This record gives sequence, C-alpha cells and structure tokens, in this order.
Amino acid sequence: MHDQFDVTLEDGDLLNEVELTTTLIIAASESDEHLTTEQIDALLGLLPIRPRPPVDGD
Repeated sequence: MHDQFDVTLEDGDLLNEVELTTTLIIAASESDEHLTTEQIDALLGLLPIRPRPPVDGD
C-alpha cells in the first residue's frame, strides 16, 4: 500500500525556505522580546544596510 505522506523533498529552494523559516521560529520562541529587524536580517543571512549620511536639515 502506498503511503501518501512518504514524500521525498528534492527541491533545494524549498528546503532552504523551510530551514530559514525554522530558524526564525526557533529564534522567536527563544526570545523574551520581539525580534528586531536587524536580528531577523542576521538570521536570514542578509547584509546590514549602511546608513545614509545625514542630509542638511535632518
């Protein structure tokens, strides 16, 4: 009898997305506070955005 839940995932992009989502869920569940945008970006492996120099009048 074929088990409909016995599925092999071979989609690399899907596996990466599942891993990133899992990482975020674990980090959020272990944190006492909301995760900051910077923390989420770091967990996702994104590079920080360099702040722009202030413009006169800011």
